[in-house]
Amino acid sequence: MTDLRNPHDRFFKALFSQQAAARDFLRHYLPAEVVSLLDLDSLQIHKDSFIDPELQEHFSDLLYQVSLHTGRDMYIYLLFEHKSYPEPEIAFQLLRYQVRIWEQDRKQGKPFRPVLPLVLYHGRQAWTVPLDFAALFELPDALSQYVPTFEYQLYDLSRYSDDEIRGEVILRVSMLLLKYILRDEFEQQFRGMVGLLQTLGRQETGLEYLHTILRYVAGGTEKIERREFIEVVQAIFETGENPMPTLAEQWIEEGRQEGEAIGLEKGLEQGLEQGQRAATLKLLRRFLAERFAVPRDHFDTAWDVLDLAALDRLSEAAFKAGSLAEFEAKVQAEVETKGEHTTND
Repeated sequence: MTDLRNPHDRFFKALFSQQAAARDFLRHYLPAEVVSLLDLDSLQIHKDSFIDPELQEHFSDLLYQVSLHTGRDMYIYLLFEHKSYPEPEIAFQLLRYQVRIWEQDRKQGKPFRPVLPLVLYHGRQAWTVPLDFAALFELPDALSQYVPTFEYQLYDLSRYSDDEIRGEVILRVSMLLLKYILRDEFEQQFRGMVGLLQTLGRQETGLEYLHTILRYVAGGTEKIERREFIEVVQAIFETGENPMPTLAEQWIEEGRQEGEAIGLEKGLEQGLEQGQRAATLKLLRRFLAERFAVPRDHFDTAWDVLDLAALDRLSEAAFKAGSLAEFEAKVQAEVETKGEHTTND
């Protein structure tokens, strides 16, 4: 069954655990001078994850090993950031993960191999965090030589036009979904992908991945109504070229069962809402505890009366607020707004 609490993680792993899709991504998105060094046919996927357990809710990762044309090999570390806002200390986290990769090699008696860090981001806010690790320090020039220096390669999907998203159909569809899944215009964009999705469904292995895509859409966004989602699914299979039974009916039944599995009387729609709200609250509690040194239950009374939309707004406010008092004022405003709506109702 789909993990409703973390659909972005599942979709990322489903896509980039496919060697063909991973090669396609690296071929089209790495700098040309780097691609020229790589024997992409040698690409191997390591199942090891180096993410700290407490960060797994908003990071996913995959490690690839690839041979160079010189005969040596290297690692490519792909980190997927699926929060709604950028992570200021991601360069530090990447450094920690790189060290863990090297430690693993040293335990196995292997030589040091370069690690190329990549970050794929699809949040609603544009990425403004510096790409170099040294930017985390404020130092006189005389001390700069003592700070490790490296940069990560960033793929902020909000910065790519649709025409700039390249690759074979599986990669293009997936990248477009990641780009729009959290945006208000998702329904319109998803309808515009029908042609690509039909092409995917006609490929030998495409039908299975098409199912993965549709499961992701229903579990990963609130930006499309269930009725509109069903219409798009039906449009995909109305070409007359595929005799398969209506996937929409099968898929909706699976969604209903998943809703029951998490104890909801109204099935998939409420299941998605509850799963997303729980994930948002868990992340928000941890972020506030780390940033403002408050207990994780500090705002629980307020959280009880706020809906998912209010929690999403406060997630962004937590990142921007300059002080705890400023954030508390935002929380109070949301609670008061909720109270006014309840009174009017």
